[in-house]
Amino acid sequence: MRTPSFWYEPPGAAATLLAPLALLWRAGAAWRAWRTKPRTASVPVLCVGNLVAGGSGKTPVVIDLVTRLRARGLAAASLSRGHGGRLPGPVAVDPGRHGAGDVGDEPLLLAARNPAWIGRDRVAAARAMAGTGLQVVVMDDGFQNPGLRKDLSLIVVDGASGFGNGRLIPAGPLREPVAAGMARADALVVIGEGPGLDAARAAGGECAVLTARLRPDPAVAIALAGRRVLGFAGIGRPGKFFATLRGIGAQVVEEHSFPDHHVYDAAALEMLSRRAHERDAILVTTEKDAMRLPPGLRTGITALPVALDWDDPDAVERLLDRLETGAGDGQA
Repeated sequence: MRTPSFWYEPPGAAATLLAPLALLWRAGAAWRAWRTKPRTASVPVLCVGNLVAGGSGKTPVVIDLVTRLRARGLAAASLSRGHGGRLPGPVAVDPGRHGAGDVGDEPLLLAARNPAWIGRDRVAAARAMAGTGLQVVVMDDGFQNPGLRKDLSLIVVDGASGFGNGRLIPAGPLREPVAAGMARADALVVIGEGPGLDAARAAGGECAVLTARLRPDPAVAIALAGRRVLGFAGIGRPGKFFATLRGIGAQVVEEHSFPDHHVYDAAALEMLSRRAHERDAILVTTEKDAMRLPPGLRTGITALPVALDWDDPDAVERLLDRLETGAGDGQA
């Protein structure tokens, strides 16, 4: 779905009209949590979640944390639900064998860097992962899923947008009330600067607040600087991607936004290619979108990878220290 613009504006008529449905959303979530008894895996579980629907920057955080854990000598891997894929899992993602239609786009992106799994049943998937010798499960999303007990939970917040209008879905972007989420979190990860940083700090209470920013791949950024580009993206908040393109010095002559996890077909890519040719521009998209491009239609399209830069990497390492005790002696 496309992120409604009113979610990130002061509450108005649309938010007010949808408020009763938001109450139903909250009641349903509360009922689910009340009737579900959390189960455990035999290894520590680190959850990287958020309080809003889409667009906070969880995936780069997951990539970074799995990389850090593996640098410590721990056999860590990510676990995603596999949104948009047909396979229910549990299954280890193999980029050479699986496509976005099998496992979803984000798991493919995660698997390009580190071991990654998918599983709609998070408990079964975490236990299957532990059974292969993995020592730490880093769960991508799932903060609101009460089925699997988390040993450490991080909430990712976009510094520019924060918690939006502060209303619950569908009146706003929140999956649950901010105070309820903060009560279960161990730390906040705020990506970028802006009003959202102040909002997160104000709501954080006793939570540690870690700050970071997304850094475009230097080689690709240099190659795009000064170039005329047609940007397209099907992510939670495409505007962030277009702003990144402008930030590296690219001349963005046209922007095309698609719904989150949009599946590109030949017709859409033909239209984009034609528009780029007419504007004497090159096609540029996100690395996550690139995972959803049909293999035979990727020629001439540049993907812009991003990585996470922490303002205080030592604080991140101290947070990960909490997982060491329960990691055990698994195998890579």
